[in-house]
Amino acid sequence: MDVVITYAYAGMFYLAGLILLAGLAWKVSRFAFTPAPLKIPVTPAPVTWVGVPVRLGKEIIFFASLFKSNKWIWLFAALFHAALLLVLIRHLRYIIEPVPYWLTLAQPFGVYAGFAMLAGLAGLWARRFIVDRVRYITGVSDHLMLLLLVLIGFSGLMMKFVSRTDVIQVKAFFQGLIYFQIQPLPTDIPLLVHLSLVITLMIVFPFSKLLHAPGIVFMPSRYQVDNAREKRYIVRWVAKMMQQMDEKDDAAAQKAAEKA
Repeated sequence: MDVVITYAYAGMFYLAGLILLAGLAWKVSRFAFTPAPLKIPVTPAPVTWVGVPVRLGKEIIFFASLFKSNKWIWLFAALFHAALLLVLIRHLRYIIEPVPYWLTLAQPFGVYAGFAMLAGLAGLWARRFIVDRVRYITGVSDHLMLLLLVLIGFSGLMMKFVSRTDVIQVKAFFQGLIYFQIQPLPTDIPLLVHLSLVITLMIVFPFSKLLHAPGIVFMPSRYQVDNAREKRYIVRWVAKMMQQMDEKDDAAAQKAAEKA
């Protein structure tokens, strides 16, 4: 039975990894090739291309626009994302060997970051009930995504403080996945629940609202330069269409001249 569970979870992780990578590539390609026919940078915007990476960095790292618009939502969002980053860094120990010194130092911070992550999620979830305009546009999928994240964090903390698992064996399993050498996986219920939830997140992540970081990079209101007065903005497909129209007009004028 343990062998069946081990190979089942190995197969699910391989499948989820393929779906995650393919989904990310598909979604980013859609972002990249979506036309942006209008010049719509939200001011104050950079007036040179040098300022664009700075602005995008502020948005991605510090949530600058959210901080300006709503401080308490920014607080919970920053708390959740910062805690999630620490948790992910802590989990690197399961795939890196030997564990570097800086990763060893991060371990206790990553543990308590799990509580901070749940606190941030609680605030963001409460927002969808308390704020009228947000509650109006909230769908079932939004609640399910938040529930999935909460359950992942809760099950992870359960394994740390309630029902411990064999982390050495877990590390051997994930390192075995990297080198296509399947190693036994512990069959503790909290661990299997946690891994099942993570696999679910990997599968739905590219196709859900959770994938918003790449979208910020491709937002015309964020990556465009505020130089509409200095330079006319024409996208390539519009320029090509205008060229074709000009060629048709020239051909029509030439035919009219020949008839005359």
